[in-house]
Amino acid sequence: MGRVIGALIIGIVVGGALIYFIFVGVPHSEKRPGELIKSPDAAGVPPGTAQVVIRQDLLNAALGTIFRDLKPPTFPIGSGGDASCASNITILQQGSGVQTGVQFDNNRVNVPLAFTGNYSSPFGCIPFSGWAQSNLELRFDQGTQSVFGIVNVETVNLDGLNPVWSGLVTPLVQSTINSKVNPIKMVDGKQLAVDLPIAASNGDLKAAVNDVRAEVKDNALNLFVIY
Repeated sequence: MGRVIGALIIGIVVGGALIYFIFVGVPHSEKRPGELIKSPDAAGVPPGTAQVVIRQDLLNAALGTIFRDLKPPTFPIGSGGDASCASNITILQQGSGVQTGVQFDNNRVNVPLAFTGNYSSPFGCIPFSGWAQSNLELRFDQGTQSVFGIVNVETVNLDGLNPVWSGLVTPLVQSTINSKVNPIKMVDGKQLAVDLPIAASNGDLKAAVNDVRAEVKDNALNLFVIY
């Protein structure tokens, strides 16, 4: 069985779906599912391992399609404000000298995000713009056999906002992005399942995922699925 599974190369079209879920909308939860995905062992991956390759260009092409064909993703801040001041943040394709996208670099998945918005504060409407440096944390949930991503906003850079208002807006931008997009189901358990009918044996070959390892290499995210 190990040879059969080891020979499988899983082709999963995740680009458009992943970008859609990150920026348009998914069910959200404060809980981080599963365990943090580690790098492959130095000795290599074991027999019975399949590989999923997610390329940077594919994700950014899908992201460009969303900005071109759909409305820019917008999330409410706090109560959402009112007609005089819509309290929200909108992700931009480009702004503040930054291109929104996915970057694979130094074994990390970086997600710079350009944005603009308004905050309906007790002191009035505060317009703001800027960009956030984020990373994507990968996790594997054994129960659902699925791979999840968690967007972590590391820094928020606001354009020329008064320091008094900046101290108020910065944590709101960070918490809004973190809470509205997480967790992201990147690869569903059904896509990783092995269930092959073997006619000669009058049965099915089945295998569950025991672990997932990941590395960023050659402008691609490589997921190693260990059965």
